[in-house]
Amino acid sequence: MQVSKWGNSLAVRLPKKLVEQMGLVEGDEIDLVNGAGKTLIIKKDDRREAALAALASLNLPLPPDYKFDREEANER
Repeated sequence: MQVSKWGNSLAVRLPKKLVEQMGLVEGDEIDLVNGAGKTLIIKKDDRREAALAALASLNLPLPPDYKFDREEANER
């Protein structure tokens, strides 16, 4: 893998085989952990999926006309 410039940051492209093995999709969160020496450990962060599953398991009823508005939710 090659480190590339991306804006003011650096980026690494993950090989397709690794992405498929880990089941990664665009928008997934991953943790990079510094291993021994020059080794990096990549772990998929499943906290978001776990939190959404926990909320879904509550089976809270929503009004039939409920619509989530991201702009309204993020108003200050």
